[in-house]
Amino acid sequence: MIVDFHCDTLYLAEKYGRDMTIKNTDGHVDLVRLEEGLVHLQVFATFVEPEFMKKDAAAKTLKMIDKLYQAIEKSDRIKLILSGDDIDEAKNKNKLGALLSIEGGEAIEGDLSLLRMFYRLGVRAMTLTWSLRNDIGDGVLGCKDCGITQFGKSVVKEMNRLGMIVDVSHLNERGFWDVVDLCDKPFIASHSDCKALCNHPRNLSDNQIKAIADKNGVIGINLCPDFLKEDGNATIEDVLDHVEYIAELIGAEYVGFGSDFDGIEKTPVGLHDVSCFPKVLEGLKKRGFNDDEIDLISHGNFERIIKEILH
Repeated sequence: MIVDFHCDTLYLAEKYGRDMTIKNTDGHVDLVRLEEGLVHLQVFATFVEPEFMKKDAAAKTLKMIDKLYQAIEKSDRIKLILSGDDIDEAKNKNKLGALLSIEGGEAIEGDLSLLRMFYRLGVRAMTLTWSLRNDIGDGVLGCKDCGITQFGKSVVKEMNRLGMIVDVSHLNERGFWDVVDLCDKPFIASHSDCKALCNHPRNLSDNQIKAIADKNGVIGINLCPDFLKEDGNATIEDVLDHVEYIAELIGAEYVGFGSDFDGIEKTPVGLHDVSCFPKVLEGLKKRGFNDDEIDLISHGNFERIIKEILH
């Protein structure tokens, strides 16, 4: 079983009218290929393009959320995950668990009431920023010296209160350390890799990786080749390198998968879509990970986070 904590399939579904309940010839994720890839819980992110970040961000996000609800209405094989108990129910009924996430806090348009309304619509995780600046703070391409804003601090506190997962992928380093101080609960980096192996702005330093572990959080390995290897020519072995690096640095209890499928133009050789996930598990076994460690990495770690934080 596999939990993948980040894909951008709803963005493509809204933009191109793609039906994710049937097998598609393009893109990386649909219900058929998720089943082929042994994914039992997929986190579906909503991503707003930069030109809409200052205008219509909430409306764009609502349209993407609606795409997931349309899929749930069309297929009886998808269950929306609103609480930890829903994970076990989805497993028992052999359904795909679908958890809604917002990629970039610009979707709440500087208003906590919108955060609460998105929660009521089923959103259970949010990356505080995309790579640019918003009302919450700065992404990795924004101001390096700027931390979480006063509004951003209230967002983190409200997410903790509601039972939403705080996600620091895309956040700049100053903001990251603010979250370490602010967050009362474990937080995650849903789709980020290791800076020690690939010096990309989107990747995490050893100190950041250790801080996530200290908070009992989880890092989801991103399959974007540019984040895996500096020349961008990544293979499945590079994915395994990043998993193994984190496991050796802080333990197998703090690493999982956040593929970024349907949000990346290129994939590692050998991992052309979500159906290929079993190859990663086979690779972990060949590298000496035992069954308990593979269970944690493949699904257990992110399931723990969901069950701990979602009310």
